[in-house]
Amino acid sequence: MSTDYTLEGGVQVTRSHGIAHIEFHHPQSNSLPSRVLAALAQAIADEGTHPDSRVVILRSAGDRVFCGGASFDELATIRTEEEGLHFFGGFASVINALRTCPKLTIGRVQGKAVGGGVGLASAVDYCLATQYAAVKLSELAVGIGPFVVGPAVARKMGLSAMSQLAIDATQFKSAEWAQQQGLYAEVYPDAVALDAGLERLASTLTQQSAAAQRALKKVLWEGTENWDQLLAERAAISGALVRTPESQAAIQAIHQSLSAKKG
Repeated sequence: MSTDYTLEGGVQVTRSHGIAHIEFHHPQSNSLPSRVLAALAQAIADEGTHPDSRVVILRSAGDRVFCGGASFDELATIRTEEEGLHFFGGFASVINALRTCPKLTIGRVQGKAVGGGVGLASAVDYCLATQYAAVKLSELAVGIGPFVVGPAVARKMGLSAMSQLAIDATQFKSAEWAQQQGLYAEVYPDAVALDAGLERLASTLTQQSAAAQRALKKVLWEGTENWDQLLAERAAISGALVRTPESQAAIQAIHQSLSAKKG
C-alpha cells in the first residue's frame, strides 16, 4: 500500500512497503528557504515515528543538482539578528531531526550538493550518490561560514576534509573525492544505477530487526547529545555574520545575478 502527502513548502512524502521517501524541490537549484526547511524537519520527525515507515530516504527532485544550499532569495532579505537566527536555525532543525530520527536515514544525492546540501548528505546515516554529485561548501565566499552544517560534515568526513571544503569555498570536489572522505558509501554512474542500489539497500533494511537498527542509530550518534544547543549557537554566528556589509554585498550580487538569469 502506498501513501502520498505533501507538506507546505512542496516537500512530498511517499510511503510504500516500509520505505518513506521524503523529497524536496525548489526551482532555484533545489535551494532551501525557511518553509522548505521547516517542512523537511516535520516530515523527518513524522516518518521517524510512523508505524508504517521502517527506513527514511531523503531525496530531491530533478537530475544533476541535489541541493543548491541556502536560498539567496531569502538571504537577501535578512535584516535583523532574529531573522538570521530563524533562517539558519532551519538548517539546525533538519540536521537535528535526522540525528534524532529513531529510524535509519539514507540520502539519495543524484547531483551537485552545495552548502546546506552537503550538510544534509552528511547528516543522513548512509548516503548514496552518482558520479555527478560533486560537493562544495560555499559559505565563506559570501561572508559567513559552514557553522551550522560544520559539525555534521566534520563528523562524517573528518575535520581535515571539512576544512578543505570550508576554506576553498569556490571550488567543487568530485564525488569520488567525497566517497574517499567517507561522505558517500557508494558512487554510481547514473541515477538509474543509483536507484537500483538504493532500492536494494532500503528493501533489505525493511526486512531486518527494527529494534537492532534503533540501537545501532543510538550508537552511531553517540557524543552528539549537545547538538540542540551547539547548532543553535552556530546558527547565531551565521545569523550575525550574514548582516555584515561584506556578506550583504556578496549575497546581493549573487541574488541579482540569479534574478537576471530568471528574467
